[in-house]
Amino acid sequence: MTLIQRYLFRQIGLPIVAAVAALAGIGLLSQSLDQLEVIVERGQSVWVMVKLTLLALPQLIAVILPIGLFVGALIALTRLQREQELTAAYAAGVSRWALIRPALQIALIVTVIALLVNVFVQPWAQREGRRQAFAIRTDLAALLVEEGRFVQGPDGLTVYVQQIEQNGLMKNLFVYLDNGQTVTTWDAETARFGRVDGLPVLTMQNGSMQRYSSREVLNQLSFDQQVFDLSPYAKTTERIRFKPSDLWLTDLFDPTPALLETAGTRGELAAEGHSRLASPFYALAAMAFALSAILGGAFSRTGYTGRIAKAAGAFLLLRVIGYGLVAASAWNGGLNILQYVVPLAATALALRVLFRALKPRRRRASSPLARVKAKFA
Repeated sequence: MTLIQRYLFRQIGLPIVAAVAALAGIGLLSQSLDQLEVIVERGQSVWVMVKLTLLALPQLIAVILPIGLFVGALIALTRLQREQELTAAYAAGVSRWALIRPALQIALIVTVIALLVNVFVQPWAQREGRRQAFAIRTDLAALLVEEGRFVQGPDGLTVYVQQIEQNGLMKNLFVYLDNGQTVTTWDAETARFGRVDGLPVLTMQNGSMQRYSSREVLNQLSFDQQVFDLSPYAKTTERIRFKPSDLWLTDLFDPTPALLETAGTRGELAAEGHSRLASPFYALAAMAFALSAILGGAFSRTGYTGRIAKAAGAFLLLRVIGYGLVAASAWNGGLNILQYVVPLAATALALRVLFRALKPRRRRASSPLARVKAKFA
């Protein structure tokens, strides 16, 4: 790139990075608010909430990148045009193609990044997030313990905890077990969930155990530490159910019978796969729309509000059409080709508007009646 092109690359790239970062921050905030349930109801740590929030971010990239690119490019190009830096570049002999080349290079970079995220990062992050959520949902500690409430577990097990600290330490624990033959109760000053040889256990400190014998005699035992085996109550038949957004491209285009039973139909999976490959092209359309809004017409001292509004409306309509095509392609596989054609055609149309000759419009030939009126006026 020439010196002016490197300058334009920086001037356009920095606002785009800022816009994408701002949108990503909003997305992270929204996801973190949704994940507060993990801490409030499931008793998980803040780190687990942060991890789930970050794992959900790659799925938003397909939405964030084109919008951030469009907004950032509009901000940068409007400033360059308002300060007449683009006019100075034209006056110095820089062609229109050389002027927009840095912007198109940025769009290509964003397209490649979005494609890599959609193909590799998103399925990995979604699968990890699904596994983490499944582990939380089936976590015996989360299922059996709720601060200040009696929680009934499987096979006659009931647990009560007065207080749970952030580090997982439970205070004033009460455990009631009725196996149909005997009734046993435990109470402990403190307790903590853990694992011994891979099996879940409940370690209780400074407590006592009460149990009635077969002769209905109460037996009581005090202990400094008691380990209660929870493995009989940790059995679960649930399995992780992956959604189309969690699958790799190979699974989407060639699903196994098991995936077809749990994840969706063959048409839905194919539509998701084509959407991941086609959605990065909307970054090219976003940059083309932004360029045509600012450079697709004559210089205006009063601003470009009208042209920007038209470009924004057209880009919004384009994205709505794109989402509609994804849904329609799930029912009609022949529409998958349109997922690629629509953004590329919109890009070509916007570039056509950008490169049209900026010549004064010819006046329409006046009618004979108008010429007669002008003659005798």
